[in-house]
Order: sequence, then structure tokens, then C-alpha cells
Amino acid sequence: MSNLTIQFEIVTPERVILSEQITQVVVPTKAGEITILPNHIPLVSSLTPGVIIAKKEDGSDVIMAMSGGFVEVLHGKVVILADTAERADELDEERIVEAREVAKKAKEEVKHVDREQFANISAKLQKELARERALKKWRKL
Repeated sequence: MSNLTIQFEIVTPERVILSEQITQVVVPTKAGEITILPNHIPLVSSLTPGVIIAKKEDGSDVIMAMSGGFVEVLHGKVVILADTAERADELDEERIVEAREVAKKAKEEVKHVDREQFANISAKLQKELARERALKKWRKL
């Protein structure tokens, strides 16, 4: 490991999404997006649904959609424990659009009924929007 890279891992309950050396990673926190570079100070933060962009040693980007979780930055290592996460190259645009429309419709239907259901549907919609943003960023590459 060099001082110019960080060991990066993003893990969900189902699988390890990515585990490799990177030069930087951008993550969506509740306070806004942050970029983590080598020699970053130790940090623990909660993450919001959004897009994660990890820059590999060869300069290429790995783009992922994440529905929320936590990031821990230690000396030379960044670990993200995500509720769900998917690499943009694994996403299916048709399924994303369908899921987004179903979530929007459900959100409108429960808007006046149940706060808990509304919160669950809103979280699902945020997840689908993050997946869509990740796919769009990946396609621009």
C-alpha cells in the first residue's frame, strides 16, 4: 500500500461490492458530499441515499448507487457499511424507471394515511433515484 492510495471496501448484508486500492472516494453524507483522500483524518459518518464515486489507481471511476449506511475512515482504509449498494454497470435502466414510478405512485397513495408507510415509500423512492443518478453518471464515462 502506498501513501497515494487507500484500501476501500463497500459492504452490504448480501455481499462485498468492492474491495480494492483507490486514490479517492466521494460519498454522500447528511452534511453533503465529501471527498476522502489518502491520509484523511479518522471519521465516522452516516450516509444518505446517493452516488459513490471511487477513483481507481489507473484513473478510472467506479460508480455505485447506495441507499444509506455508514462510512468509517481509518489510517489508510475506508469502509462503507451500506444498507444496499450496486455498481452502476450492474443496473438495469428499465427496472429502475419502473420501480421509481411504482414508488412515486405508492407515495401519493399513502401521503395522507400512515406516516410510517410514507417514510418507507419515500426511502424506497430515494434509493431508486440514487440508482438512476449512478447509472447516468456511469453512462457519461
